[in-house]
Amino acid sequence: RMRSKYAVLLACVVGLVVIGRENNFLARVSERLRPAPAVEANGTEASTAAENGSLASLRELDGAFARLRGRLRAVAAELGGTVAAPTPTPRRHVLLMATTRTGSSFVGEFFNQQGNIFYLFEPLWHIERTVSFEAGGASAAGSALVYRDVLKQLFLCDLYVLESFISPPPEGHLTPFMFRRGSSRSLCEEPVCTPAAAADKVFEKYHCKERRCGPLNVTLAAEACRRKEHLALKTVRVRQLEFLRPLVEDPRLDVRIIQLVRDPRAVLASRMVAFAGKYEPWKRWAAEAAAPLRADEVQRLRGHCESVRLSAELGLRRPAWLRGRYMLVRYEDVARAPLRTARAMYRFAGIRLTPQVERWIGANTRAPRDASGVYSTRKNSSEQPDKWRFSMPFKLARVVQDACAPAMRLFGYKLAPSAAALANRSLSLLEEAPDAWLA
Repeated sequence: RMRSKYAVLLACVVGLVVIGRENNFLARVSERLRPAPAVEANGTEASTAAENGSLASLRELDGAFARLRGRLRAVAAELGGTVAAPTPTPRRHVLLMATTRTGSSFVGEFFNQQGNIFYLFEPLWHIERTVSFEAGGASAAGSALVYRDVLKQLFLCDLYVLESFISPPPEGHLTPFMFRRGSSRSLCEEPVCTPAAAADKVFEKYHCKERRCGPLNVTLAAEACRRKEHLALKTVRVRQLEFLRPLVEDPRLDVRIIQLVRDPRAVLASRMVAFAGKYEPWKRWAAEAAAPLRADEVQRLRGHCESVRLSAELGLRRPAWLRGRYMLVRYEDVARAPLRTARAMYRFAGIRLTPQVERWIGANTRAPRDASGVYSTRKNSSEQPDKWRFSMPFKLARVVQDACAPAMRLFGYKLAPSAAALANRSLSLLEEAPDAWLA
């Protein structure tokens, strides 16, 4: 603190000296440029008019010097001189809140591709794998509280909180088992990406995609997090928006929540491909007319839709603690207008969108048809929103519509009255998103 005070005092003294020298210089120059005083017959100087003219000349000269100093500063800036730094943007903490198969990995890349954002991909995966909670009731509330507390520590760049959940436990803050490390650029760039020893035979399950890195050093990752201007995190394991209130109200954070939703019919169609084993009853029922669909499967679907709907309704009500901190986004709008939607999300977050992200969006939304795998973040945007309609049997769509009708109405997804309507490309099943969804 004492050094800071002396530094400020020294800067003030230097500034006063510089100002004094400039004023003396201006005074000498203006004295030379001042016209000789007119002398009247009685020997006295012509008073008011001459004095006003001299003051006007001095003001003009002072203005000229001010303009000259401005030009010199501009030249110095072009030549690499020191210029005043712009006011930094306050640190934002963006939470992308979604469920599986809603396009969250693709949307998360909008933040992962920006160099000044520290991005984490599904860090709560480790908590879900380590801590067992039963669905529903008090156990569901308990899991939500654990997730919330871990999120808070991660937003504060306390990445050590994950060490208690990573299996096997890290040794010396080193781990080769950070889930989907390669999906976070911040964990795969220097100095976090340490060189991998040639003789190192440690199997790294979740490795970086474009470079070979040694085991993740949690300390280096935490330091990198603190150096970045903003932090963004994507998770499909938080559904209850109301549990996030202490996170939003924490004065150390500036949290912005983006809830991503998708047509539940499309979500089910995607899950039946990505998680074939878990959705075997649905696939069997869709293929065999005689096989009944168990009530618990339908009830699980209904519960999923209701949890998403209740969180969205809370966010759209705009309670005081969420005002300006909640945004609802549909995957279909992202797919149809990715750059426009990305700009809207960045405006909401209060972060400037860089050309780097814009280029990534342009390059990754015009992929060929055969380039979009189950987990790919490269999409052919024009084909994605309605792709499910031509592979889902109508009786399957009807079950989803019956179970998820309240959520579908809230999000603007139209119900298909028949198989013909479902397969009719000219019939849109999506209403326009209201502007009120933007915070």
